[in-house]
Amino acid sequence: MKIKFRLIIILMLGMIRLANAQSRDNYNMWFQYLMSAKLTDKSTLTALSQYRSFDLAYDTRLFLISAYVDYEIANEVKPAAGFMFLVLDSYKSDNSKKERYEKRPFQQVTLGGNIGRTSVSHRFRVEERFISNPDEFIVRLRYLISLKIPFNRVGEKEKLYGILKNELRMNVVKEDPFDSNRLTAGLGMKVGKNSAIEVAFINQLETGSTSNYGYIGYRNSFDWRKKNKNK
Repeated sequence: MKIKFRLIIILMLGMIRLANAQSRDNYNMWFQYLMSAKLTDKSTLTALSQYRSFDLAYDTRLFLISAYVDYEIANEVKPAAGFMFLVLDSYKSDNSKKERYEKRPFQQVTLGGNIGRTSVSHRFRVEERFISNPDEFIVRLRYLISLKIPFNRVGEKEKLYGILKNELRMNVVKEDPFDSNRLTAGLGMKVGKNSAIEVAFINQLETGSTSNYGYIGYRNSFDWRKKNKNK
């Protein structure tokens, strides 16, 4: 357990050093909190907050809050609808910052499954982006494949797991439909029955630019279903 915890700390310190050492848009930080709560046997609420910076933590790049509710209509098939609010900061050519606000409703379908002991998730999302300064409307399609790879032996309690994700994002109506591709590789460590800390390296490729992030996240889950008093 001590070795696993030290490994997480080493990765976190390494990402912080990269964030301090590299230039803007090259290495950035990404902090996230995610919670999920079972509402019924088939429906789940997921909410998250996220903060990204051009440096270790102070030079804001993005802040968002988001929530959605999904419903399992068949085994491992979950359509969902949600909403996201974002504050987007970027640098202009004169090195001054530009701030934009975005309201983003979205709809998605998630398909789950397993390859051996590795869990695999496919998420298809459509989002309608209402952006200010200047006003702009964009419809974007996203496809995310996620793998969660257990490192424990069969029969042992899960403590450490691997994370591997790739997401392709495409604009529906634009001269250049390609928006970005985001690759994530990292580690997660359970710190409680329903909570985990995750650290990762994220590479985001866009037309004409590449951004790299050190990621630190915390997630936990709850059960808000009404208990049957007759049991």
